[in-house]
Amino acid sequence: MALKQSLQQRLLQKLSPQQIQLMKMLQLPTLELEKRIKEELELNPALDEGEEQNLEISDEISEAVNEKREEFNYQDYINDETPYYKTQSNNSNKDFDENQTPLSVGDSFSEKLVSQISLKIKNEKHQVIAEHIIGNLDESGYLRRDLFNIVDDLAFSQNIFTTEEELLLVLLEVQQLDPPGVGARNLKECLLIQLRKKKKTISTKTAEVILEKCFDAFIKKHFNKIEKKLDIDKIAIKQAIAEIVKLNPKPGNSLIDISKSIHQITPDFTIFENDGEISVELNQRNAPQLRVSRDYVEMIKGYDQTPKNKRNKEAVLFIKQKVDAAKWFIEAVKQRQNTLLVTINAIIKFQKKFFLTGDEKNLKPMILKDIAMMVDMDISTISRVANSKHVATPYGIFLLKYFFSESLTKESGEEVSTREVKTILNEAISNEDKSRPLTDEKLAALLKTEGYLIARRTVAKYREQLNIPVARLRKQLI
Repeated sequence: MALKQSLQQRLLQKLSPQQIQLMKMLQLPTLELEKRIKEELELNPALDEGEEQNLEISDEISEAVNEKREEFNYQDYINDETPYYKTQSNNSNKDFDENQTPLSVGDSFSEKLVSQISLKIKNEKHQVIAEHIIGNLDESGYLRRDLFNIVDDLAFSQNIFTTEEELLLVLLEVQQLDPPGVGARNLKECLLIQLRKKKKTISTKTAEVILEKCFDAFIKKHFNKIEKKLDIDKIAIKQAIAEIVKLNPKPGNSLIDISKSIHQITPDFTIFENDGEISVELNQRNAPQLRVSRDYVEMIKGYDQTPKNKRNKEAVLFIKQKVDAAKWFIEAVKQRQNTLLVTINAIIKFQKKFFLTGDEKNLKPMILKDIAMMVDMDISTISRVANSKHVATPYGIFLLKYFFSESLTKESGEEVSTREVKTILNEAISNEDKSRPLTDEKLAALLKTEGYLIARRTVAKYREQLNIPVARLRKQLI
């Protein structure tokens, strides 16, 4: 087959590095933007913090820069092959007292349990087995692996030969550790371990019997079955359930450092309402003062007047690359700021009634396309802005995508937000008779009387989105 050349015309969409940088920065929330700016300041010496300055160079400054440039070899700066160890020094004055803030590192969940083993178990072999069991606990404190698998693990990994009976004896010792319930193999065993450690009363004994003999009926809230099987009245069942609900179904979580799970939200926007007028402010962290380093600009200007040789060209190329990168970064930050303001103002205009009242029922149906058309931007751009940004309003802090919802047509033909329907559902379930909770069919019938024609499966979908269980699991003894 002979080779031949041909011309083809194709239409391709390619993104410039600046566009890619802007898209990445658009989806960053405020705190992540701060981190990104700090990284760029460390990587690019041509980028500085502060307001833009007049870059006109005086004769004295130019002369001083030229003198520094003559002393400094830019070729060495570009091709720096100095060994790393020559740039470090371990010398320090013995009288120098380096003050450092001590770091507090707490024990992990497993370490806290292992520390109790030596006090609880004296047999050395059983201590090793107990530590292996603890290593197999999940973060909730449960042992999910079968005992026969752990017997094989001990034989192959630690050359310890044991039996399931011996392993069970050690597991029972582990289950006596704090917090109560740790080492359980299922929810039923976890709750029973905790109940048996409580002070014996009629209620705790009844609760123990319910869990042992009627666990399936209990989790399904079939209280009538419990009443018939155990021959007890509803008052006794109610008192027993009150003891059970005090127990911790995930004992491992009680040893996790709560401070690690705390996530601070920093709003990207703040909305103010004054006499029917709405104003918005962008968090100043989103609009930092950045500028191109004056020294680098002066270097470029100074090199224009020097003889052109290979060394100078490489130095100028290096400096210009850094300056261009700094300019691109500053421009990306400014475009991000402008895009955020344009988008939030469009959302405020669209949802003005909500921002004036704070009532969820006043939220209008709004999708990404609506805002994209208002600001003449791509839907993907609006999605990046809305996905991770928070707004502080007089009624609380909301994720920006909270204001987006699909539409639903009422019986009268009026279009309303699905969030309005969810609000009505939430209120109806909150006010229902807990002894006879509303089923999805009854909720659909209730919405129909309000003018919302919704099928039962749609009600079930909205209920699941609100993290509300089915009627059977919402049932309570009154």
